Amino acid sequence: MSAERNMTSVKVWDPIVRFGHWLLVAGFFTNYIMEDEVMTLHVWIGYTLLAIVLFRVLWGFVGTEHARFGDFVRSPAAVVYYLRNLFTGLAKHYLGHNPAGGIMILLLIACMIALAFSGLVLYAVEENAGPLAGWVVEAGEGVSGALWAADEHFWEETHEVLVNVMLGLVIIHVLGVVVSSRLHRENLVRAMVTGRKPLKD
Repeated sequence: MSAERNMTSVKVWDPIVRFGHWLLVAGFFTNYIMEDEVMTLHVWIGYTLLAIVLFRVLWGFVGTEHARFGDFVRSPAAVVYYLRNLFTGLAKHYLGHNPAGGIMILLLIACMIALAFSGLVLYAVEENAGPLAGWVVEAGEGVSGALWAADEHFWEETHEVLVNVMLGLVIIHVLGVVVSSRLHRENLVRAMVTGRKPLKD
């Protein structure tokens, strides 16, 4: 059984990519549901998510073959071409991320970093805590030594908007996984668990 599996599938996603992916899913939805009702837990989950994303950026340059940005980041024209063919059922199969998946990864990473930054600003302004404490203060306070006076309302709204943008990106990502899985007759969710994808001629 295992010999047959080895003949028909190949290892694509390394444990770091897979483990990081599911930690991000669990952490984001935990914080989304909990919001800031338990601030300490909310903050530490946020720190963890930021650390995972920053490490994923590093891994995108020094990691395994299909984890590297050079393997899946393609031009906008390539993304448009792939999507056009996807809706006609003629899209090329990629062993790693397809062009649309590649651009989605970049958007998710950028949004998560922006979300974490807005959270850090809020934490500094509201609680005078976190790595930005003392550097960022509420506008009008004029605390000595502060580098930036931030408007609390603006950053609250920004943080909330970014949460909803992230949720929207996740929904689009899931829909893309479903469509791509059906088109190419492969289970991408299982692949992100096992790390293996079927070989295609």
